[in-house]
Amino acid sequence: MTDPSLRQMLAQTLEDYRLSRNERRALRESLQELIRDDSSRRQCHQTAFELAQRTIDPMNSSAVLEWLEDVSQVIRQASEPETTETDVEVMFSPADHCWQRIVGLLKSARQSVDICVFTITDDRITSAILEAHVRRVAVRVITDNEKAFDKGSDVERLARSGVDVCVDRTPHHMHHKFAIFDRQRLLTGSYNWTRSAAENNEENYIIVDDTRLRTKFQDEFDRLWNEYSTF
Repeated sequence: MTDPSLRQMLAQTLEDYRLSRNERRALRESLQELIRDDSSRRQCHQTAFELAQRTIDPMNSSAVLEWLEDVSQVIRQASEPETTETDVEVMFSPADHCWQRIVGLLKSARQSVDICVFTITDDRITSAILEAHVRRVAVRVITDNEKAFDKGSDVERLARSGVDVCVDRTPHHMHHKFAIFDRQRLLTGSYNWTRSAAENNEENYIIVDDTRLRTKFQDEFDRLWNEYSTF
């Protein structure tokens, strides 16, 4: 694979700021043929960086940075053939990259986002949810009724804006913290979508592209969605 063909392949995936499963697989296979040593690997990283640098602007910065992170991950995997096909990211807070990564996933969503989170109070994430809704991404939110009415909760704002919201009105808590993006990527962990989680708490979440895990979480989301009442 020549450098011009790599540049063309990367440019095509950058058009929508995301790597689909098929694009990820095709890119990895091509890179495995191209990468022979540290120098060729660095060249691949440099090509991706240059494309991102030419494309990025204040309106798309999160999406472009997410794309660059995805491509860098594929390049690393192509350099290590023993790496499995399952892509996993691990995030720990407090750190800015935790809320920024969630915003990036929301900005890159094209078809659907299913959110099942105990409490949502981080306005930066809420704004990205609303932007996805305006782009006609099918957004659904499940949360807990006790937290939905807390001071600072953004759930009522989301519902007023037309986002589909369901709440757990049982005496117990809907304590999940997970989300599914375009029915491809699963995010799950202890991390609530709050400023405290981003800036103070010791929290974690993972992002994984694994069909078996995603399917189980999707089934649980759909079960709760059918069981709970609308906001």
